[in-house]
Amino acid sequence: MASSCPLTDYDMPGPVQTNGLSSAAAALQMLERRQAVLANNLANASTRGFKAEMAFSRLMDNALAATDTAVDLTAGTLTQTHNPFDLAVEGDGFFVVNTPGGERFVRNGSFRLSPERQLVDSRGNPVLGEDGPITIPPSGVVEIDAAGQIAVNGKPLTRLRLERVPSGTDLQHEGGTLFVPEASRQAIPPAERRVQQGFLEESNVNPMAAMTDMLSVLHRYQAAQKTLSTIDAVRGIAVTDLAKPV
Repeated sequence: MASSCPLTDYDMPGPVQTNGLSSAAAALQMLERRQAVLANNLANASTRGFKAEMAFSRLMDNALAATDTAVDLTAGTLTQTHNPFDLAVEGDGFFVVNTPGGERFVRNGSFRLSPERQLVDSRGNPVLGEDGPITIPPSGVVEIDAAGQIAVNGKPLTRLRLERVPSGTDLQHEGGTLFVPEASRQAIPPAERRVQQGFLEESNVNPMAAMTDMLSVLHRYQAAQKTLSTIDAVRGIAVTDLAKPV
């Protein structure tokens, strides 16, 4: 039986050695990702309830830059619509809808009634109350107070589910205005809710700031491309010219 020998330092792979080419290539990938995030934000500048994503850079163990994103949960401005099924949340918190993929958070409160008179979002997902999906009676004045209590002709029907996550929690976008709830989600006590009936929350994207950032990223991308081309040209000279015999 063959005897085993201990591993030496020469058996272990060393850390990835960075160089000008790898650093420039990583910078290009990072800037491409940032540009894609900014472009998506700008495309949703008029999408009600949309929350912008922020792209930021971090250094990997091999000293190459990578890009991560986080959702900016800053509230957008409220626009009055006078539609009784248009709802907005002031401050933190989300409405809860039931989708084919499970429960999701949403800030876009542009709701309507389905043919079965269920309260649904723009995609037909049922809006959830504390007792499940909400069905509105066929007649009567619908009123929703700041705590999310729904009443028809003054008679309480149910209360909307409003939930939030701790400050600093990174929510995952899904389908534009939907968010995947985190395990840390928690119900908002009725006394802490601020629901506005007849209002909608606009996107929190600043179009001018997004366009300015896109131009800045474009200029940096062009500079990184130039650096990459220069390094490649220098390497070519080193291979073809410096290696020639004198």
